[in-house]
Amino acid sequence: MIKLPLRGSPGLTMLVLLSMPSVAASATWDVTPTVRLRESYTDNMNLAPPDQARGQFITEVSPGVLVSTDGPRLQLALAYTLQRVAYTRQPDRTSQQLDANSHAEVLADWLFLDARAGITERNVSAFGPQLIDPTITNSNSSTVRTQSISPYLRHYFRGLATAVLRYDYQHAGSGGLLDVRSTGATLQLTGDNGGRGWNWDLIVQRTELDDAALAPVTMSNAALTLSYPFNSSLALFATAGYEKQDYHSSSAQPQGRFGTLGGVWTPSPRTRLSASIGHRFFGKTYALDASYRLRSMFWSLSYNEDITTTHGEFFSVRPDGLSDFLWDLWATRIPDPQLRLKTIQVFLAISQMLGTDGNVNFFSHRYYLQKQARLSGVYSTPRSALAVHLATTGRTGQTTNAIDSVLLGPDQLSLTDRTRQTSLQVGWNWRMSARGSLTIGASHSRAKSLTTGREDRNSALTVGLTRQLSNRISASADLRHVRHTSTAGANYRENGIGASVVMSF
Repeated sequence: MIKLPLRGSPGLTMLVLLSMPSVAASATWDVTPTVRLRESYTDNMNLAPPDQARGQFITEVSPGVLVSTDGPRLQLALAYTLQRVAYTRQPDRTSQQLDANSHAEVLADWLFLDARAGITERNVSAFGPQLIDPTITNSNSSTVRTQSISPYLRHYFRGLATAVLRYDYQHAGSGGLLDVRSTGATLQLTGDNGGRGWNWDLIVQRTELDDAALAPVTMSNAALTLSYPFNSSLALFATAGYEKQDYHSSSAQPQGRFGTLGGVWTPSPRTRLSASIGHRFFGKTYALDASYRLRSMFWSLSYNEDITTTHGEFFSVRPDGLSDFLWDLWATRIPDPQLRLKTIQVFLAISQMLGTDGNVNFFSHRYYLQKQARLSGVYSTPRSALAVHLATTGRTGQTTNAIDSVLLGPDQLSLTDRTRQTSLQVGWNWRMSARGSLTIGASHSRAKSLTTGREDRNSALTVGLTRQLSNRISASADLRHVRHTSTAGANYRENGIGASVVMSF
């Protein structure tokens, strides 16, 4: 690892510092070049039915870089990989992977900037072959590039309110399949009552979406929330507002007044429960957010309903309670922060709980009413950790399915009118020594079209062994077994084995 104090060098920041060298001038940077070498074998390269399965060896060379800083005015984490893959029976290919997030304070107590960028492989549909390894090609995956930048003004007006004025720009693209841009402005005022009596929060938003396959859409809303704390552990709140969205809905007109009633119960610093019931233009709405934490255990439960899009889900912030809990829990067991982060990432990745939570954000140009529930938990002993994640997602199309003819084909347009996905994922990590660990992950998911009756099931079992050979070299080996069944046919099985070495400089 290189500890490097940079003086006006915006080239490494990529996300926010090109126009803000003064923010980075005194920052201390951790820059870690890496190289990943991997050799693997799969007995079903194209995820085809058994009579068409073909085995293949895969060689991967992936140079990359990790860049991070955590200063008083700038926080940034960037991981970039250039993946070069060689196959024994098909042409070689090159791909990229990027995960970058940053937050900067440009003017003290006034101007701030958030930015995100990503390059990753995604499943195009919840039906058909599913992505299990970026090196294995199939017709149901595509590279998605996302970028977002959000400058905002925030200031505290003593005795009155805290004001936040934010501008958002987002772009998600995937070749000719998706190309969506959105711009938005938000004004939020949070009242200051000195901690006594009623609290209030006013928010006004306007967003313009430009999908290359559709006419532009404008979405706006305004809401006022009042809350009252009865005591230190119980508070009630009520929200009233108006929303208007001008996409062409095939059901209820997407506009009108809305309201919500709810409460927050916090009996202790380790337990929290928030629940609400309300009404919007599409009907009654419910929301739940609960968490429970002990010294060696963490549970979270959530439920929400909202109008969403494929583009919007790419930029939604996933719950990170499990990774935060493991970071704190393993602080004494794995004092090296880089090794601890790597161990957590391997554990969550092998148990398939990092990122998409088991259900597919399938590509579509439509607007959906989405109802989503998640239950996550982790239990840890001094040498092991067991994690469980259960998720269910239901979507009902709000706009005509004809706009997805390019994605689905004319004979499959009703496939995603109404869908329900359910997934269960379990991961177990055993720390065999100070430098070695074993991780076992199992998952099962089901995607069902409630309009056509098609149902696809996917099961996977993975085993991974990691070993820190030195401060700069780690090695790993992994096994997997995957099964896919569908009422539409094209069932397949896939087995894979691989070994890799990662070197940092």
